[in-house]
Amino acid sequence: MRARIYKPARTAMSSGTAKTRDWVLEFAPSEAREVDPLMGWISSGDTQAQVRLSFDSRQAALDYAEAHGIDALVVEPKTRKPNIRPGGYGENFATNRRGAWTH
Repeated sequence: MRARIYKPARTAMSSGTAKTRDWVLEFAPSEAREVDPLMGWISSGDTQAQVRLSFDSRQAALDYAEAHGIDALVVEPKTRKPNIRPGGYGENFATNRRGAWTH
C-alpha cells in the first residue's frame, strides 16, 4: 500500500487556519475509478482510497505507517509569508490622510 503524509492547506473560502494543524495520512488509489453504466456515478472497488487518518505530528504519522507496513511519502508543507500592512486595518480610517479617499 502506498500512502501520502501531508499537512493540508487552508480552504480557498476562508483566510483562517482551521483544520491545517494536523498531519494527514491518505492512501493512494490502487485501481482506477470507473463510470457506472446504469446511474452514471463514478465508483471504485478500492476502499482504502476513502481512508484519511489525522495525526498531531509528522513523526506520529510516520510511526503509524512504519508499524503497519505502509510505504509513505512525506510532502513537506509550503510556509506562507504573513501579509501585514504597516498601518494595519486602522489605516483605512485615518484622519491624517494626505491624498483623497480612494475607497
